[in-house]
Amino acid sequence: MKRQKGFSLIELLIVVAIILIIAAIAIPNLLRSKMAANEASAVGSIRTVNTAQVTYSSTYGTGYAATLATLGGLTSPCTALSTNACLIDPVLSSGTKSGYTFSSAATLPVGGVNNGFEVEGHPNAVGTTGQRSFCSDQSGVLRFDPAGTTIGTAAGNCSAIVAVLGN
Repeated sequence: MKRQKGFSLIELLIVVAIILIIAAIAIPNLLRSKMAANEASAVGSIRTVNTAQVTYSSTYGTGYAATLATLGGLTSPCTALSTNACLIDPVLSSGTKSGYTFSSAATLPVGGVNNGFEVEGHPNAVGTTGQRSFCSDQSGVLRFDPAGTTIGTAAGNCSAIVAVLGN
């Protein structure tokens, strides 16, 4: 009788089982890494909006911008105006980026000049695209809400958040 070369069914099943075990260990770590990357992108986006707001205020002299769309430019090429300042990229000015939804509003108006602003970003799906929501205001301090809920952009909403990023 001639002996056949190759793998037995048991050997193949063992290899498949080992591959499935490795995948079961790796996939949750991959998802956590993706959420951490989205959160890092959200913090960077909040900082970008802070910088753009200060630049807008010093450039146009009307205080801070009322919305993200005012800071950005949805057209290409972008022509800088007080209603379309071209200070942030079109993706961020649309309000969604890297699994987060962003909003910004001018606050503290006095005599037609907006003396404050609030910017916030929250995950599109808490626990999937991110875990925490982030905010900042004219003070430049970044804060976070560990629950990931929408913080809002009314005057004082961000300063009411106790958790400061970096502490």
